[in-house]
Amino acid sequence: MSRSKPNILVTGTPGVGKSKLADVLAQKLGMTVINVGQFAKENNCLGDWDPDYESHELDEDPLLDLLEEMVGKGDGGFVLEHHVPELFPERWFDLVLVLRCNNTVLYDRLKERGYGGKKLEENCQAEIFQTVLDEAMESYREEIVVELQSEVEEQVDSNMNRVSMWVDQWQQDRGKVRPGKRRAEGALEK
Repeated sequence: MSRSKPNILVTGTPGVGKSKLADVLAQKLGMTVINVGQFAKENNCLGDWDPDYESHELDEDPLLDLLEEMVGKGDGGFVLEHHVPELFPERWFDLVLVLRCNNTVLYDRLKERGYGGKKLEENCQAEIFQTVLDEAMESYREEIVVELQSEVEEQVDSNMNRVSMWVDQWQQDRGKVRPGKRRAEGALEK
């Protein structure tokens, strides 16, 4: 698949700063942000209401079909933001960013959002046990998964700069053939 811009997944436990980083990346890099939960809502891809988590489940098949047309078959330039990394096909992404946060900071952020009970407890446990990072590592090639700290404003800036440099390098490397990869005419590069 040949894209003119990379696609990036920003993932992590709720409250780690996915939306903030995705928005900063979009502004700096001229990419389009898709908040998957909001996209699902706008496109009638919500499933049943889960009273324990006080949120809707996703109707995954129609959601993925719609996203496939944009992200999977498109020219790139998308930043998808969602807390479940294993939902998407690996081929969609050139970079997967897993945001992490100190559990005390995360707890305060989630309480501020009105999280309580089982929803608060399980999200904090997910961060402690690095559930989202493990899911990302199991779902995508190790070399495209990057763990980033996201606790203070300086880290947002640092993370944005790091990703910006990665995108610049990706664009420089785009036309190069990796060793062991076949060119269109079938010759193997060494």
